[in-house]
Amino acid sequence: MAERDDSGRKILGKSSSGNSPVVRSTNGVPARRVLGQSTTGAVASEQNSVAEGLGRGRTGGTFLVDSERRKRRPRIKTLVLIVIGLLVLVPVGSFAFGWLQFSKIPTVNVSAVLSPRGSRTGTNYLIVGTDSRAGIDANDPNSGAFLSGEVSGSRTDTIMVLHVAGPTTQLTSIPRDLWVTDPATGEKGRINSTFASGPSNLILAVEALGIPVDQYLEINFVSFGRLVDAVGGITIDFPYPAVDNQSGLSIANAGPNLLNGTEALAYVRSRYYTELVNGKPRVDGTADIGRTDRQRVFLTSLLREVAGERNPFRLFTLPGSLGAGMKRGSTFSYFDAIGLARVMKDASPETVVIPVTPRRTSGGADVLDLQSEARNVINGLAA
Repeated sequence: MAERDDSGRKILGKSSSGNSPVVRSTNGVPARRVLGQSTTGAVASEQNSVAEGLGRGRTGGTFLVDSERRKRRPRIKTLVLIVIGLLVLVPVGSFAFGWLQFSKIPTVNVSAVLSPRGSRTGTNYLIVGTDSRAGIDANDPNSGAFLSGEVSGSRTDTIMVLHVAGPTTQLTSIPRDLWVTDPATGEKGRINSTFASGPSNLILAVEALGIPVDQYLEINFVSFGRLVDAVGGITIDFPYPAVDNQSGLSIANAGPNLLNGTEALAYVRSRYYTELVNGKPRVDGTADIGRTDRQRVFLTSLLREVAGERNPFRLFTLPGSLGAGMKRGSTFSYFDAIGLARVMKDASPETVVIPVTPRRTSGGADVLDLQSEARNVINGLAA
């Protein structure tokens, strides 16, 4: 009688090794050898089950794992492409948007009067604040800072020179009452009146003092206020509470005060600046000199806020917030603006004061003359 295995199948014979009997399937499938069957039927059956299980793992489990891997590879590639796209497109898009906004700023062709570089290492930016009243709302509570008095022609209210030489930055104010010769007419007058003949004439007047001019920037009152509001205000440290009923300035507490656009302009344009020392008013008697000091504080704070802006979208929209109230010299490019912002981001410009002496002309005008010591300051700005 033929020998049978545990499952009832007939064992036809053993291999030459005597360890692997050949089994005939009951369903007509060709005979196969039972791998590793020992003389004990239970062990052989267990090993056979393990072998069959491994076979199923190779054919089923491996297929599922490979399938999952194939599915994950496209997902990973897609994520990588998305990340690379964001890293490239966001900076490029931001740069392009900033350039578009910057290109909207009107230009003034002053290239013919700008100073030659020569052996100078520093760069001078002439920053001019004009007294244009265009766009001032008469209902603004502080409109008196801008609309009071009559203004004939176009004059500059603020004239500053920002000197940049490597990591060194200096900021100096040129008093608007400085007595100079008008390049256009050859007549004596205040330096701010030279602007009536155009920006190029003002630049020539500044250069006649011995101060080279490499770049030109111009902004009116309205745009100054918009720029302050666009950066969320500027902080001015007041040693004492201060008021000016003419400009609308009203600072109730000493110390750092966050000013919005209108408040900042009321401060920078104050002609009757009055401090409250121990509750008693003390009027600033330095006239235009004190005013230029406040203008330096104002511009330094403003430049620091603009250059320190970390939000790229907010930074790139700043030029658009200025409207048509800002103008730039035709040689001042977008890359120049980016370079200046990088320099000013962590800079604290040194205040440089041009020594002047007040006097009254034969016609009764209160003006300022350069002192002999002014030459050293001017030579430093020409380096």
